[in-house]
This record gives sequence, structure tokens and C-alpha cells, in this order.
Amino acid sequence: MLDSLMADTRALVECESPSTDLDAVARSAEVVARVGAARLGAQPERIVLDGRTHLRWRFGAGPSRVLVVGHHDTVWPIGTLATTPYGVTAGVLRGPGCLDMKTGLAMAFHAIATLPHRDGITLLVTGDEELGSPSSRPLIEAEARATGAALVLEAAADGGGLKTERKGVSIYELIVAGRAAHAGLAPEQGVNATVELAHQVLRIAALSDPEAGTTVTPTLARAGTTTNTVPAGARVAVDVRIRSLDEQRRVDDAMRALTPVLTGAALEVTGGPNRAPLEAASSAALFARATTLAHSLGLPALTATAVGGASDGNLTAGTGTPTLDGLGAVGGGAHADDEHVLLEFLPGRTALLGALLAELTGAR
Repeated sequence: MLDSLMADTRALVECESPSTDLDAVARSAEVVARVGAARLGAQPERIVLDGRTHLRWRFGAGPSRVLVVGHHDTVWPIGTLATTPYGVTAGVLRGPGCLDMKTGLAMAFHAIATLPHRDGITLLVTGDEELGSPSSRPLIEAEARATGAALVLEAAADGGGLKTERKGVSIYELIVAGRAAHAGLAPEQGVNATVELAHQVLRIAALSDPEAGTTVTPTLARAGTTTNTVPAGARVAVDVRIRSLDEQRRVDDAMRALTPVLTGAALEVTGGPNRAPLEAASSAALFARATTLAHSLGLPALTATAVGGASDGNLTAGTGTPTLDGLGAVGGGAHADDEHVLLEFLPGRTALLGALLAELTGAR
């Protein structure tokens, strides 16, 4: 199995697929379709949304019991293979996108291929996850609502842990309107948007709650036009990461309740919750099943890990569908030059994925 897993991974890695390049994503989709069809004996449905190619394999005529979610786009630009080629040395596989998450796709194809009965499985491979799934989000959410469980093939956490919690994300922009005036001749006639912004940035940052795992971070800020003009406008982007829906609502309410400090200033808040959190309650039952199956397969004990980054698992969990994430490859260096996969874990983790799919579809 390991040799064929590596061969499939190599084919996927060596077709570069940066999310921002529609032609590259389309080429990658064809390679994914070819590799998947060879293992599964079936061609996927090609779904093109906003110019981006997504693939869906649906097995059986009845309702889907389990949704398997992956993506074939990467953060790496065309030409990365020239400096960071696919390679295997001392049990470590390297190449752009190998961990995030082309090895996970190969694992999915092999795991599903081992099942004598596949009815009830839907495999969805999207092409824009690294951009935040702008076109595939409605597709993912619709598939999740129609199924009983979602398994996400993002890479495992450090040490091989499954990702049982992911922080949700809210994204805002605060826009401040003041009034311009000459900074030397009549500054008192202006309403300084930069000063108002400074007040609001401190208020926004204070919404963080470290004990609850909530971070509220003002990030990109802009203000003013020239050095001798009282700024009439300013704005700041705000990144919010939360572990619970209650915290996401609290921060959202507080952002929308901001009021100006300076007389004559006005505020506008745009944006809002972008992804719901994957909470522990959503993954608990699936993690328990996976733990039992890992023991029966003689695999190392699984660990549950909470992570700050978001994935399409947030989208499936946000629909109320039980979700387990981090079922892909074990390795490290995602989005970094040392991205790699540890080959020793591949057969066992692929077997675990197959066993979990069999149990969830009643094939065991």
C-alpha cells in the first residue's frame, strides 16, 4: 500500500495548484480526477463555481451517511517545484502541498477503495480552501446538512493528534469618519479620525478573553491623507478567533455596539462571523469511535487536539453536522519550506480512515 500511496501523492504534488491561479487549479482537478478514478473505478462530477473546479464522488443512490472533505489547491506559487521538488529521504516525503493536503487526498482514495460497500459515502475535493472557500462554501455546507457525519482530511496535529476543536473566525473592518482641517492653521476645526481610531483600537483589543481562548486583534490600519491635514477618515481590520458560539456572539454584539468618543466622529462596522467554531461537542462521538478503532487496529493511542486555525471542518460543524478533523497525513511544516510527511504513519492512518468510513456507513 505504501508504494501506491506515495505514487499517487507524487502525481498530485507534481501538478502545482496555487489557489489564485484558475488554470492551475483546473489542471490539478484533472490530475486529482484521474488518480481518484483509477483507485475508485468511478469518475467524479466536476463542479465549476466562479471559475474554480471542485470534484465530487457520490457512492450509492441513497442519502449520504458520511461526507469526506478535502482540497487540492495549495498556497505554493507556480515554480515552487523547481526549488522544492517532490522527494523521499529517510522515510520523509517532501514537496509543496504534500502535507496540506495532497497526501490526505491519496489516503482518501485508498481508504475508500478498500471498502467492499461504499454506498452512503460522498467525497468532496474543493479547489479554493486556502482562500477561505469563497466559491465552495455553499457546496460544502449543503453536503454537510445532508449527511450524518463529516470527516476532514487536513493534516494531523503535531504528534499525530486528531483535531477535535478549531477556533471560529470573525473578520471585521471598523471605518471612522471625521472631518478634515488644516493641521497647522485650524486643527480645532477638524475631527481627527486617527485619534478616534486610537480610542477604538484600545476598546477592540480589550474584547479579548485569554481564559476563554478568545483573541480580538486589530491588524491592518490606515488613516489620513497628508502630513498637514487633520485626518477625515481612518479604518482598521480586526481578526477574531473564538472557541465557542457564545463568545462569537459576545464579540459580535460588542463590535456593533461601539460608539464614537470624539464629538462629530462617526463609526461603521462591516463584516462579522466568517466561520463557526468546531467545538469539542461536535467531534466527541466521532473521536470516541476513532479511538476504539485505532486500538482494534493496533495503532498508537489517539490524542485530541485543539487548534487555532480554521478549515472546512468549521463549515461542516457550523451546519450542526458532527465533524472530525485532522484525519490526513502526519508530518509538519504546512505552508513552510520544510513541509513534509512522515511515511511510517501513512498505512496505519489510511487503515483507520477506512475503518471509520466502514463503521459510519454500516459496512462493518
